[in-house]
Formats: sequence, C-alpha cells, structure tokens
Amino acid sequence: MSLIPATILTGFLGSGKTTLLKRVLTEAHGQKIAVIENEFGEENIDNEILVADTQENIIQMSNGCICCTIRDDLRATLHDLAEKKRKGELDFERVVIETTGLADPGPVAQTFFMDDEVAEQYLLDSILTLVDAKHAADQLNDRQEARRQVGFADQIFISKADLVSQDELDALIHRLKHMNPRAPMRPVHFGEVALSEVFDLRGFNLNAKLDIDPDFLKAEDEHDHDHHDHEHGEACNHPSHQHGHEGHGHHHHHDDDVKSFVYRATRPFNPAKLEDFLGAIVQVYGPRMLRYKGVLDMQGTDRKVIFQGVHQLMGSDLGPAWAEGEPRVSKMVFIGLELPQDILVQGLDQSLV
Repeated sequence: MSLIPATILTGFLGSGKTTLLKRVLTEAHGQKIAVIENEFGEENIDNEILVADTQENIIQMSNGCICCTIRDDLRATLHDLAEKKRKGELDFERVVIETTGLADPGPVAQTFFMDDEVAEQYLLDSILTLVDAKHAADQLNDRQEARRQVGFADQIFISKADLVSQDELDALIHRLKHMNPRAPMRPVHFGEVALSEVFDLRGFNLNAKLDIDPDFLKAEDEHDHDHHDHEHGEACNHPSHQHGHEGHGHHHHHDDDVKSFVYRATRPFNPAKLEDFLGAIVQVYGPRMLRYKGVLDMQGTDRKVIFQGVHQLMGSDLGPAWAEGEPRVSKMVFIGLELPQDILVQGLDQSLV
C-alpha cells in the first residue's frame, strides 16, 4: 500500500484554521480526506457539515470526508485510521491534522519519524501555518507557541489581511521572513486557497529545492566573507515588532526568539567532519532547532546531498548530480530558538575541506 500523505494545519487561536479546513472539506474536489482534530481544540468543525452519529469518534462527512477527534494520542489515532483503511472499513486518500491554536507542531511532526508503524504507513507532506494579520504582532511578541508555529511552517497563509493597512502587512511579512525564509507566504481571504497550495507540497521531502526567499538573501544585515556568507534575522527592529504600533514605524527593539539564518559555502564539506559536528550540535541544541535544511556539496560525490531535520531528528539523501557549469555552492537554513549562530558558523567553517 502506498504511503498516506499527511498535512499538519497549525496557527494561533482565531487565525482561521477551521475556515480553511471547512473550505477544503466542502469543496467539490473529489478527494477523500480524513481530518484529525485535537479534542481540546477551541473550535470544532461546525456540525452542519457533518452527518453522523457522534458516539463514534470517527465521523463520516456528507462529501465522503471523514473526521475524527483525538481521544488518546495521535500515534494510536493514525494507526487506527490506517488499519480501518487497510480493512476497507474507511475510504480516504490523505490525512489533515488540525492542531489546537496553542500547540507546538514539533511533537506532531516528530510522530511521523519516531514511530516506526506511523513511518511505514504515512508520509508527512507539509506543515501549513495560518497567521492572523490583525493580531499577529501582539501574538508573536507575547506567545512562544505563535513564533514556533511560524518557525515550523512549510507554507504560511496570512488571514485577515484586509483588516490591516498595507504598511502593517508589509511589516508583518518582513518579520515572518526573518523568522522563516524558507516558507512561501501569501495573504488568503476567508480560507480561499487552491488545493494545489494545500496538498502535495512536499515540504518534508528530501528534494534538492531549498526554498529560501530571495529577498531574504538580500537582507540588510548581510555579512560577506571570503568563502561564504550568512544572512540572518538577528536583532531586527522592523516596525512589525512593536506593540500597538499605528504603522508609524517607531523602531522599538523587539527581538524574536525564533530566528533563522542562512549559511553558504563555496568549498566542499568533509563528510566525516560535518557528520561529527552536526551530530554534536543536535545533541546539545536539538530541542531548540525547529527546522533545518540544506543542499550540500560534499567531497567525494558529484551529486548534491540533501539534508534536513526537525529537533533532534536528522536525515540526508543523495539528490541529483550537479549540472555542468553549475556553481557548487552549499546552502543551509537553520530556524530555531536562540540558536548560537557563532558556534554553528564556526563549526560549519571547520567542516569544510
């Protein structure tokens, strides 16, 4: 049986997750989707789109989608769904997990890698994060969960953008890019999103495409070195970081603990040295490393090496060959909580040939 693709839908309270989910479930796209909701979530999918008796924790929906509530743990629920699908008791093609607005997506994502049974049945496709433009500045300032949700995202949808000025929206996007330069982001109106932007994004696939926003690489705080440069969102004093700003851009300093930086090198890595260094870093800082990903030039192979990780879980894979004439530049992006950039840069530098 081929792997069942899974999407994690996250976002702070009131950001529009259920609106987006309802749209996905009720649209006539012909896909059969299983939705898993965290039971203690602040909102349940509205009952009028459900047709079922709610004694069972798996509810069949009017358009063939199914919905279930996590009563025990996610692992057991995923296993239960896969088992019912295998036996022909339930028919669905993919799973969407809607986390509660206060959830850290990290442990949810890790379930797909740490549990062998789950890993054999599911493919984690991507983490989608909704950000409420109207309340984002305060939420990002005050709530670590909101910042972590941004850090984990493979795709960011900005809701309620029509309720803020263009300057405020630009400031928010600028801030989000400093926190996570690898997630495409765009405003959405009432959850109106093409399904192609929600499913099969392959955000977790080890592929050679390292999406880093090109404008982020032209960041104003760029540092150039002879063989590499790293750009980062350190100490950004952009107007979106203020409480109660009215779009005037007073530069009060607010430093997000979720930050990203990009490392690039034009010399190849020594595989053994890099493996030792990354292994050591993940041991110490893994819980603070939300997402990290890279396309690397390794000594001894003509193929790109793709690596990525979530917290302490790290994997690598051989990608396509470097094209003739293509500059062999290694690029890595690290997104995490107060990561020690100087230690990372020094260790990576020392792992080069």
